[in-house]
Amino acid sequence: MSDIEDQKESRPRFDLAAWRIPLLIALGIVVFDQLTKQWALSALGDGRDIHVIWTLQWNLTFNSGMAFSRGEGLGPLIAVAATLVIVWLLLSLNRDATKMSIAGMGLVIGGAAGNLIDRLFRGDAWLRGAVVDFIDFQWFPIFNVADIAINVGAGLLILNAFLQSRRAPAESESDEPEAESA
Repeated sequence: MSDIEDQKESRPRFDLAAWRIPLLIALGIVVFDQLTKQWALSALGDGRDIHVIWTLQWNLTFNSGMAFSRGEGLGPLIAVAATLVIVWLLLSLNRDATKMSIAGMGLVIGGAAGNLIDRLFRGDAWLRGAVVDFIDFQWFPIFNVADIAINVGAGLLILNAFLQSRRAPAESESDEPEAESA
């Protein structure tokens, strides 16, 4: 194999097919997230809370900060960071990804995009919008479907990295040639 062929194979390549499943997952999350937020705005917009079960209630709030209402007023910075995360995850997709990492990336991309849509379009100015939160356990910060997707997706990516790192040493040991007896 020539040096040019080696360079072509070692260079990361754009692979649209690798994007299909994560983008479908992300699209599903964005649609479900936006539908639930629209429901929350219309059903809870008058200030009422709906008790569901135990401490769970639907309670409409608006978050201009980051996760769990931290970083109030940092919406534009958070929107830029979310956009960079989405782009980085999309660029890191490849055909060799595991099912777990594909699902994790799709969930994180969808959740980040769902909250980014709120920041873009639910405010007085570009990137000045607030994220709609409405799932309230009363003992935990109020959140939404996008937040669930981000956290579950991040958990899957972390678990996948852990499992892959444990698998790598076992595979490298099996790749080593066995010592021949004399």
